[in-house]
Amino acid sequence: MAKTNPGRFFEDYALGQVIEHAVPRTVGTGERALYHALYPARHALYSSDEFARGCGLPQSPLDDWAAFHVVFGKTVPDVSLNAVANLGYAEGRWLAPLYPGDTLRSSSEVIGLKENSNGKTGVVYVRTRGANQHGTTVMDYVRWVMVRKNNLDAPAPTPVVPQLKPALDVADLTIPKGLDFSAYDFAQAGERHRWGDYQIGEQIDHVDGVTIEEAEHMMATRLWQNTAKVHFDATFRPDGQRLIYGGHVISMARALSFNGLANAQMIAGLNAGAHANPCFSGLTVKAWSEVLDKAPTSAPGVGAIRLRLVATKGGAPFQLRGEDGKYLPDVLLDLDYWALMPL
Repeated sequence: MAKTNPGRFFEDYALGQVIEHAVPRTVGTGERALYHALYPARHALYSSDEFARGCGLPQSPLDDWAAFHVVFGKTVPDVSLNAVANLGYAEGRWLAPLYPGDTLRSSSEVIGLKENSNGKTGVVYVRTRGANQHGTTVMDYVRWVMVRKNNLDAPAPTPVVPQLKPALDVADLTIPKGLDFSAYDFAQAGERHRWGDYQIGEQIDHVDGVTIEEAEHMMATRLWQNTAKVHFDATFRPDGQRLIYGGHVISMARALSFNGLANAQMIAGLNAGAHANPCFSGLTVKAWSEVLDKAPTSAPGVGAIRLRLVATKGGAPFQLRGEDGKYLPDVLLDLDYWALMPL
Protein backbone atom coordinates (compact mmCIF):
# COMPACT_ATOMS: atom_id res chain seq x y z
CA MET A 1 0.00 0.00 0.00
CA ALA A 2 1.45 3.36 -1.05
CA LYS A 3 2.24 5.70 1.83
CA THR A 4 2.87 8.83 -0.24
CA ASN A 5 0.24 11.34 -1.29
CA PRO A 6 -0.10 11.92 -5.06
CA GLY A 7 -2.71 14.64 -4.49
CA ARG A 8 -6.27 14.75 -5.72
CA PHE A 9 -7.15 14.74 -9.40
CA PHE A 10 -10.30 16.18 -10.93
CA GLU A 11 -12.23 12.90 -10.73
CA ASP A 12 -11.50 12.71 -6.97
CA TYR A 13 -13.70 15.68 -6.11
CA ALA A 14 -17.43 15.57 -5.40
CA LEU A 15 -19.92 18.38 -4.97
CA GLY A 16 -20.47 19.13 -1.28
CA GLN A 17 -17.27 17.33 -0.26
CA VAL A 18 -15.61 18.91 2.80
CA ILE A 19 -11.84 18.59 3.16
CA GLU A 20 -10.11 19.22 6.49
CA HIS A 21 -6.58 20.35 5.66
CA ALA A 22 -3.44 19.47 7.62
CA VAL A 23 -1.41 20.91 9.45
CA PRO A 24 -2.49 23.49 12.11
CA ARG A 25 -0.06 26.39 12.30
CA THR A 26 0.69 28.66 15.27
CA VAL A 27 1.96 32.05 14.15
CA GLY A 28 4.19 34.42 16.09
CA THR A 29 6.08 37.68 15.89
CA GLY A 30 8.80 35.88 13.93
CA GLU A 31 6.23 35.42 11.18
CA ARG A 32 5.75 39.18 11.04
CA ALA A 33 9.50 39.86 11.02
CA LEU A 34 10.06 37.44 8.15
CA TYR A 35 7.08 38.80 6.22
CA HIS A 36 8.49 42.32 6.54
CA ALA A 37 11.92 41.06 5.52
CA LEU A 38 10.50 39.48 2.36
CA TYR A 39 8.32 42.45 1.38
CA PRO A 40 8.81 46.21 1.83
CA ALA A 41 5.73 46.26 4.11
CA ARG A 42 5.39 49.51 6.10
CA HIS A 43 1.69 49.90 6.97
CA ALA A 44 1.75 51.24 10.53
CA LEU A 45 -1.07 49.11 11.94
CA TYR A 46 0.98 45.96 11.24
CA SER A 47 4.29 47.44 12.35
CA SER A 48 3.57 48.89 15.78
CA ASP A 49 1.66 47.64 18.82
CA GLU A 50 1.38 51.23 20.07
CA PHE A 51 -0.09 52.46 16.79
CA ALA A 52 -2.56 49.55 16.78
CA ARG A 53 -3.64 50.31 20.35
CA GLY A 54 -4.18 53.93 19.29
CA CYS A 55 -6.61 52.52 16.70
CA GLY A 56 -8.57 50.53 19.28
CA LEU A 57 -6.95 47.11 18.79
CA PRO A 58 -5.27 45.20 21.63
CA GLN A 59 -1.99 44.86 19.71
CA SER A 60 -0.64 44.83 16.17
CA PRO A 61 -2.12 41.95 14.13
CA LEU A 62 -0.21 40.04 11.49
CA ASP A 63 -0.56 41.41 7.96
CA ASP A 64 -3.84 40.38 6.35
CA TRP A 65 -2.12 38.80 3.37
CA ALA A 66 0.07 36.77 5.74
CA ALA A 67 -3.14 35.35 7.21
CA PHE A 68 -4.36 34.59 3.68
CA HIS A 69 -1.10 32.83 2.76
CA VAL A 70 -1.19 30.61 5.85
CA VAL A 71 -4.81 29.59 5.19
CA PHE A 72 -4.17 29.15 1.46
CA GLY A 73 -0.96 27.17 1.90
CA LYS A 74 -2.74 24.45 3.86
CA THR A 75 -5.15 23.86 0.98
CA VAL A 76 -2.49 23.21 -1.67
CA PRO A 77 -1.87 19.47 -1.02
CA ASP A 78 -5.61 18.79 -1.23
CA VAL A 79 -6.83 21.30 -3.82
CA SER A 80 -4.08 22.41 -6.17
CA LEU A 81 -1.21 19.91 -6.01
CA ASN A 82 -2.22 18.68 -9.49
CA ALA A 83 -3.52 22.01 -10.73
CA VAL A 84 -2.70 23.42 -14.14
CA ALA A 85 -3.58 26.95 -13.04
CA ASN A 86 -5.18 28.92 -10.24
CA LEU A 87 -7.95 30.74 -12.10
CA GLY A 88 -9.56 33.21 -9.74
CA TYR A 89 -10.84 34.39 -6.35
CA ALA A 90 -14.15 35.78 -5.10
CA GLU A 91 -16.10 36.60 -1.95
CA GLY A 92 -13.02 36.80 0.26
CA ARG A 93 -13.64 38.22 3.74
CA TRP A 94 -11.26 38.94 6.61
CA LEU A 95 -13.49 38.31 9.61
CA ALA A 96 -11.13 38.67 12.58
CA PRO A 97 -7.55 39.90 13.03
CA LEU A 98 -4.79 37.31 13.31
CA TYR A 99 -2.60 37.93 16.36
CA PRO A 100 0.76 36.41 17.38
CA GLY A 101 0.06 33.21 19.30
CA ASP A 102 -3.04 32.31 17.28
CA THR A 103 -3.27 28.87 15.66
CA LEU A 104 -4.82 28.58 12.22
CA ARG A 105 -6.40 25.58 10.52
CA SER A 106 -8.15 25.39 7.16
CA SER A 107 -11.04 23.49 5.62
CA SER A 108 -12.59 23.64 2.14
CA GLU A 109 -15.97 22.71 0.69
CA VAL A 110 -16.31 21.81 -2.99
CA ILE A 111 -19.05 24.12 -4.31
CA GLY A 112 -18.64 23.61 -8.07
CA LEU A 113 -17.27 21.21 -10.69
CA LYS A 114 -17.03 21.49 -14.46
CA GLU A 115 -15.01 19.22 -16.76
CA ASN A 116 -13.31 20.97 -19.67
CA SER A 117 -14.12 20.07 -23.26
CA ASN A 118 -10.69 18.43 -23.76
CA GLY A 119 -11.61 15.72 -21.24
CA LYS A 120 -8.16 16.03 -19.66
CA THR A 121 -8.82 18.71 -17.05
CA GLY A 122 -11.64 20.26 -15.10
CA VAL A 123 -12.37 23.28 -12.92
CA VAL A 124 -12.89 22.79 -9.19
CA TYR A 125 -14.54 25.55 -7.11
CA VAL A 126 -13.92 25.55 -3.35
CA ARG A 127 -14.91 27.77 -0.46
CA THR A 128 -12.06 27.78 2.05
CA ARG A 129 -12.38 28.74 5.72
CA GLY A 130 -9.50 29.55 8.05
CA ALA A 131 -10.31 29.31 11.76
CA ASN A 132 -8.29 30.07 14.89
CA GLN A 133 -7.87 28.00 18.05
CA HIS A 134 -11.21 29.24 19.41
CA GLY A 135 -13.09 28.09 16.31
CA THR A 136 -13.54 31.70 15.19
CA THR A 137 -13.39 32.11 11.42
CA VAL A 138 -10.51 34.46 10.64
CA MET A 139 -11.16 34.53 6.92
CA ASP A 140 -12.98 32.75 4.12
CA TYR A 141 -12.85 32.96 0.34
CA VAL A 142 -13.76 31.16 -2.87
CA ARG A 143 -11.21 30.13 -5.44
CA TRP A 144 -11.32 27.97 -8.54
CA VAL A 145 -8.52 25.95 -10.07
CA MET A 146 -8.02 23.92 -13.22
CA VAL A 147 -7.00 20.40 -12.17
CA ARG A 148 -5.67 17.50 -14.24
CA LYS A 149 -7.56 14.22 -14.63
CA ASN A 150 -5.62 11.08 -13.81
CA ASN A 151 -8.12 8.62 -15.28
CA LEU A 152 -9.17 10.11 -18.61
CA ASP A 153 -12.01 7.57 -18.80
CA ALA A 154 -13.59 8.76 -15.55
CA PRO A 155 -17.11 10.09 -16.30
CA ALA A 156 -17.63 13.82 -16.24
CA PRO A 157 -19.66 15.07 -13.28
CA THR A 158 -22.84 17.06 -13.79
CA PRO A 159 -21.49 20.58 -14.31
CA VAL A 160 -22.20 22.98 -11.45
CA VAL A 161 -20.82 26.53 -11.57
CA PRO A 162 -21.61 28.52 -8.40
CA GLN A 163 -23.19 31.95 -8.63
CA LEU A 164 -20.70 34.31 -7.01
CA LYS A 165 -20.95 38.02 -6.28
CA PRO A 166 -18.96 40.16 -8.72
CA ALA A 167 -18.06 42.29 -5.70
CA LEU A 168 -18.82 42.34 -1.98
CA ASP A 169 -21.08 45.06 -0.63
CA VAL A 170 -19.83 47.19 2.24
CA ALA A 171 -22.47 45.46 4.38
CA ASP A 172 -20.63 42.17 3.72
CA LEU A 173 -17.43 43.48 5.33
CA THR A 174 -16.53 42.81 8.96
CA ILE A 175 -15.00 45.70 10.89
CA PRO A 176 -12.68 44.42 13.66
CA LYS A 177 -14.10 44.87 17.14
CA GLY A 178 -12.91 48.14 18.67
CA LEU A 179 -11.39 49.59 15.48
CA ASP A 180 -11.50 53.37 15.82
CA PHE A 181 -9.67 55.78 13.51
CA SER A 182 -11.07 58.97 15.10
CA ALA A 183 -7.68 59.73 16.74
CA TYR A 184 -5.59 58.36 13.86
CA ASP A 185 -1.97 59.55 13.80
CA PHE A 186 -1.30 60.51 10.19
CA ALA A 187 2.27 61.62 10.89
CA GLN A 188 3.21 58.20 12.28
CA ALA A 189 1.36 56.44 9.47
CA GLY A 190 3.55 58.15 6.89
CA GLU A 191 1.02 60.00 4.70
CA ARG A 192 -1.66 62.64 5.24
CA HIS A 193 -4.12 61.33 2.62
CA ARG A 194 -7.43 60.26 4.14
CA TRP A 195 -10.56 58.57 2.76
CA GLY A 196 -12.09 61.87 1.62
CA ASP A 197 -9.01 62.73 -0.46
CA TYR A 198 -9.54 59.84 -2.89
CA GLN A 199 -11.99 60.04 -5.79
CA ILE A 200 -13.67 57.17 -7.63
CA GLY A 201 -11.80 56.66 -10.90
CA GLU A 202 -8.55 58.10 -9.52
CA GLN A 203 -5.41 56.19 -10.51
CA ILE A 204 -2.20 56.06 -8.47
CA ASP A 205 1.24 55.08 -9.73
CA HIS A 206 3.09 53.57 -6.78
CA VAL A 207 6.41 54.39 -8.48
CA ASP A 208 8.71 51.91 -6.72
CA GLY A 209 9.77 48.52 -8.04
CA VAL A 210 11.29 45.32 -6.63
CA THR A 211 13.20 42.68 -8.59
CA ILE A 212 11.97 39.19 -7.73
CA GLU A 213 14.63 36.85 -6.35
CA GLU A 214 14.43 33.06 -6.56
CA ALA A 215 15.59 32.43 -2.99
CA GLU A 216 13.16 34.92 -1.42
CA HIS A 217 10.23 33.46 -3.31
CA MET A 218 11.05 29.92 -2.21
CA MET A 219 11.56 31.05 1.38
CA ALA A 220 8.14 32.72 1.35
CA THR A 221 6.42 29.70 -0.15
CA ARG A 222 8.01 27.40 2.44
CA LEU A 223 6.94 29.80 5.18
CA TRP A 224 3.33 29.33 4.09
CA GLN A 225 3.88 25.54 3.75
CA ASN A 226 2.75 25.73 0.12
CA THR A 227 3.77 22.44 -1.51
CA ALA A 228 2.90 23.18 -5.17
CA LYS A 229 5.61 21.54 -7.30
CA VAL A 230 5.80 24.39 -9.83
CA HIS A 231 7.23 26.67 -7.13
CA PHE A 232 10.13 24.40 -6.10
CA ASP A 233 10.95 21.74 -8.67
CA ALA A 234 12.78 23.17 -11.68
CA THR A 235 12.20 19.91 -13.59
CA PHE A 236 8.42 20.09 -13.23
CA ARG A 237 7.95 22.65 -16.02
CA PRO A 238 9.23 22.08 -19.57
CA ASP A 239 10.99 25.46 -19.56
CA GLY A 240 12.96 24.52 -16.40
CA GLN A 241 11.79 27.63 -14.53
CA ARG A 242 10.18 27.76 -11.10
CA LEU A 243 6.89 29.63 -11.20
CA ILE A 244 6.68 32.42 -8.65
CA TYR A 245 3.79 31.85 -6.24
CA GLY A 246 0.97 34.26 -7.07
CA GLY A 247 0.63 35.18 -3.41
CA HIS A 248 4.24 36.40 -3.45
CA VAL A 249 3.26 38.87 -6.18
CA ILE A 250 0.13 39.89 -4.22
CA SER A 251 2.14 40.69 -1.09
CA MET A 252 4.82 42.50 -3.07
CA ALA A 253 2.26 44.66 -4.87
CA ARG A 254 0.40 45.41 -1.62
CA ALA A 255 3.67 46.48 0.02
CA LEU A 256 4.54 48.71 -2.95
CA SER A 257 1.11 50.34 -2.73
CA PHE A 258 2.19 51.99 0.55
CA ASN A 259 3.53 54.83 -1.59
CA GLY A 260 0.20 56.55 -2.25
CA LEU A 261 -2.02 54.34 -0.07
CA ALA A 262 -0.20 54.27 3.26
CA ASN A 263 -3.48 54.78 5.10
CA ALA A 264 -5.34 51.91 3.41
CA GLN A 265 -4.56 50.00 6.57
CA MET A 266 -6.65 46.84 6.80
CA ILE A 267 -7.76 44.52 4.02
CA ALA A 268 -11.43 43.67 4.60
CA GLY A 269 -12.62 42.00 1.40
CA LEU A 270 -11.36 40.28 -1.75
CA ASN A 271 -13.77 40.80 -4.65
CA ALA A 272 -11.83 39.24 -7.51
CA GLY A 273 -8.33 38.36 -8.55
CA ALA A 274 -6.51 37.08 -11.60
CA HIS A 275 -2.89 36.08 -12.08
CA ALA A 276 -2.82 37.43 -15.61
CA ASN A 277 0.63 36.23 -16.69
CA PRO A 278 3.29 34.03 -15.06
CA CYS A 279 6.03 35.59 -12.97
CA PHE A 280 9.61 34.30 -12.86
CA SER A 281 12.71 35.33 -10.93
CA GLY A 282 14.58 38.28 -12.37
CA LEU A 283 11.45 40.24 -13.24
CA THR A 284 10.97 43.66 -11.65
CA VAL A 285 7.50 44.10 -10.17
CA LYS A 286 5.84 47.52 -10.12
CA ALA A 287 2.29 48.40 -9.14
CA TRP A 288 -0.52 50.87 -9.68
CA SER A 289 -4.00 51.25 -8.21
CA GLU A 290 -7.40 52.55 -9.24
CA VAL A 291 -10.16 53.67 -6.87
CA LEU A 292 -13.30 51.71 -7.79
CA ASP A 293 -15.71 52.65 -4.99
CA LYS A 294 -15.99 54.21 -1.53
CA ALA A 295 -18.40 53.93 1.39
CA PRO A 296 -18.54 54.94 5.05
CA THR A 297 -18.78 52.28 7.75
CA SER A 298 -20.40 52.14 11.18
CA ALA A 299 -17.02 52.21 12.95
CA PRO A 300 -15.84 55.59 14.29
CA GLY A 301 -13.59 57.36 11.82
CA VAL A 302 -13.42 54.36 9.47
CA GLY A 303 -14.20 54.43 5.76
CA ALA A 304 -14.09 51.60 3.22
CA ILE A 305 -12.36 52.04 -0.10
CA ARG A 306 -12.52 49.59 -2.99
CA LEU A 307 -9.30 49.38 -4.97
CA ARG A 308 -7.97 47.68 -8.05
CA LEU A 309 -4.32 46.74 -7.51
CA VAL A 310 -2.36 45.88 -10.64
CA ALA A 311 1.16 44.43 -10.61
CA THR A 312 3.23 44.61 -13.78
CA LYS A 313 6.62 43.53 -15.07
CA GLY A 314 7.66 47.16 -15.01
CA GLY A 315 5.36 48.21 -17.84
CA ALA A 316 3.73 51.62 -18.16
CA PRO A 317 1.12 52.26 -15.45
CA PHE A 318 -2.65 52.40 -16.03
CA GLN A 319 -2.63 50.00 -18.98
CA LEU A 320 -4.44 46.74 -18.33
CA ARG A 321 -5.92 45.15 -21.44
CA GLY A 322 -5.35 45.28 -25.18
CA GLU A 323 -7.92 46.01 -27.87
CA ASP A 324 -8.81 42.30 -27.88
CA GLY A 325 -9.88 42.55 -24.23
CA LYS A 326 -7.07 40.28 -23.03
CA TYR A 327 -4.57 41.24 -20.37
CA LEU A 328 -1.44 42.89 -21.72
CA PRO A 329 1.73 40.73 -21.54
CA ASP A 330 3.26 43.02 -18.88
CA VAL A 331 0.37 42.53 -16.42
CA LEU A 332 1.05 39.98 -13.67
CA LEU A 333 -1.83 40.57 -11.26
CA ASP A 334 -5.26 42.20 -11.33
CA LEU A 335 -6.70 42.31 -7.79
CA ASP A 336 -9.98 43.91 -6.65
CA TYR A 337 -10.25 44.40 -2.87
CA TRP A 338 -11.78 46.49 -0.06
CA ALA A 339 -9.56 48.26 2.49
CA LEU A 340 -10.31 50.24 5.66
CA MET A 341 -9.03 53.81 5.83
CA PRO A 342 -9.40 56.80 8.21
CA LEU A 343 -12.10 59.28 7.24
